[in-house]
Amino acid sequence: MPSEVRHLVDGGQTYPVVRLTGVLDTDSAPAVGEAVLDVLAGQPEALVVDVRDLTVRESEAVTVLRDVAQATADWPSAHVVVCAACDTRGWHGTGLPIWPSPQEAFAALGHPAPANFLSSGLEPVVGAARRSRELVTEACARWELPDLAGGACIVVTEMVNNVVSHARTEMTVLLGLHGSRMSVAVRDRSPALPRFAGGPVPVTSYGGRGLLLIDSVANRWGSLAVPGGKVVWACLNGDDPLEDDGSPAGDVQTTGMAGHTRG
Repeated sequence: MPSEVRHLVDGGQTYPVVRLTGVLDTDSAPAVGEAVLDVLAGQPEALVVDVRDLTVRESEAVTVLRDVAQATADWPSAHVVVCAACDTRGWHGTGLPIWPSPQEAFAALGHPAPANFLSSGLEPVVGAARRSRELVTEACARWELPDLAGGACIVVTEMVNNVVSHARTEMTVLLGLHGSRMSVAVRDRSPALPRFAGGPVPVTSYGGRGLLLIDSVANRWGSLAVPGGKVVWACLNGDDPLEDDGSPAGDVQTTGMAGHTRG
């Protein structure tokens, strides 16, 4: 009998909660991954995955949560935790923190900081890039990151112009503050991922020379396929000391899953 997992997203809690019910195995795991990834693409500060009513048929299927967390480690860099009751040993394969209830998970995560995140929906029209730069300038002023304003404006301009010229879909610009690091991301409804080889590219290719500019300005960047489209993201570092891999000191970095493009 085919397995099935149903999910319910509760966005009215301290942090969003994805409640999963049904049977988890290797057949239903991809749907679980897509459900969780879809919420993470909205740039939450943290996400609680409630598996208390989920039956695990195949233990290796739980690693789908680990894979999603790793794929989104650079962006949106959200804290992903699992809520599992009774015997939690089967969920240790996720590598994620496990709490008995959402309330205990909320307490461990602490108070949210919604002021550290901004977003704006845009149509693929002339003037969209200008509006995105206004949002970046507003964010840098609010977060006292004036030195990042120029680079972040370059990044968001190229991302938005790519959507206007190539994807031609509605988009959402997402900005986040992580210590003294700023993330800039654009989600659109096209599944076509940008290509970047680090050298000359045809002007007509998706991303084109804009990716060269993003690569020259951002400390790290990448693209992420999400349900109904994709997210192109970039991170710009402020004054924090950097680790050898270019990430701010103290950040926990993990390796993204196959297909996760990163600059």
